[in-house]
Amino acid sequence: QVQLVESGGGLVQAGGSLRLSCVASGRTFSNLGMGWFRQAPGKERVFVAAISKIGASTLYADSVKGRFTISRDNAKNTVYLQMSSLKPEDTAVYYCAAASCSGLGCFVLRERDVVYDYWGQGTQVTVSS
Repeated sequence: QVQLVESGGGLVQAGGSLRLSCVASGRTFSNLGMGWFRQAPGKERVFVAAISKIGASTLYADSVKGRFTISRDNAKNTVYLQMSSLKPEDTAVYYCAAASCSGLGCFVLRERDVVYDYWGQGTQVTVSS
């Protein structure tokens, strides 16, 4: 029902910046909460950032707080992840995800991958030292 396509990944040196984009189609974008997750080599997929349906609320993992910024443009059906001061430990495949749920329960669970109904294919981010 919802298709997500990520772009913007690549190779960057430590201290550099990248901007990831995720374009959604298939339903009204403003009805979807959006999140970013990442999976490093040999590790499980973990939460990175989330943004509410109209962008009023954001949440970040402690590991990226102060360095990454999540935003959305509902007119373009797009969510962004601006990454700065990148570190080698940021190297991972980055996935965008969409959640159609709403209410307190959905809000509380927004750091967990189980709350998201749709996932993109991922984009590789590699940070060299």
